[in-house]
Amino acid sequence: MAGEKSQTDVRLAIEGTVARVTFVSPNGVNIFSSRVITNLGNVVEQIAGNSALRFVVFRGEGRVFLAGADIAEMSQFDADQGRAFANTGHRVFDAIEALPQVTFAAIHGAALGGGCELAIACDFRLITRDAKIGSPETRLGLIPGWGGTQRLPRYLGLGVARRLMYSGEAISAEEAHRIGLVDEVVENAAELDAALGRWFKQLAPGSPAAIARVKRAVLTGDEVNAFASCFAVPDAKIGTTAFLEKRPPSWARWE
Repeated sequence: MAGEKSQTDVRLAIEGTVARVTFVSPNGVNIFSSRVITNLGNVVEQIAGNSALRFVVFRGEGRVFLAGADIAEMSQFDADQGRAFANTGHRVFDAIEALPQVTFAAIHGAALGGGCELAIACDFRLITRDAKIGSPETRLGLIPGWGGTQRLPRYLGLGVARRLMYSGEAISAEEAHRIGLVDEVVENAAELDAALGRWFKQLAPGSPAAIARVKRAVLTGDEVNAFASCFAVPDAKIGTTAFLEKRPPSWARWE
């Protein structure tokens, strides 16, 4: 988490089927404020409605991925303001988790506090070997407020999640990979793009519409209706026909 007022901007770039969401700050330390969270929500809304996109990458420029929240702003909160801040973060991070595209956090430097919470709202996390990730909120008299208390136990199990949240410890990339918090460790920031390219290639054969429905079923637990809805869009017919004709499918845009 950070101790200075946020000047972070949220930038969206579309490159073919990939949306890249980049956090940029003049001093190279990206942090979340109410303004940044609101701006991120607007960007996520744009992405959600774009059926040409298959992948979304969240990353930071400068020294860190995201160092946490705007401590200067939060130090002035009362309970009502804290509730509003948490509600906004929940809406945005829930929207990220529910995006129909496959989402990645590409982490360098540090993903702390809200940065960690953003990362675990994504489908996959790639991290540089020298980076740190963690939830240091208790060291400031706070708790994770944007879904971290629920998502961390889902990924790690309750015991490990408790240890990370109670201690506030920032762990290494290798430790994060060992416990299943991140999916791949790369040597440096320059290798993140190559790693992302490998992941895109590995996931490309899957139907975008089917992947969106897998995500929906995982989140809601309603596998039956998610399965049934596959037959309401072209991809089920496209995929089964291609299989029977022994040729690769050409997927429609997701719906």
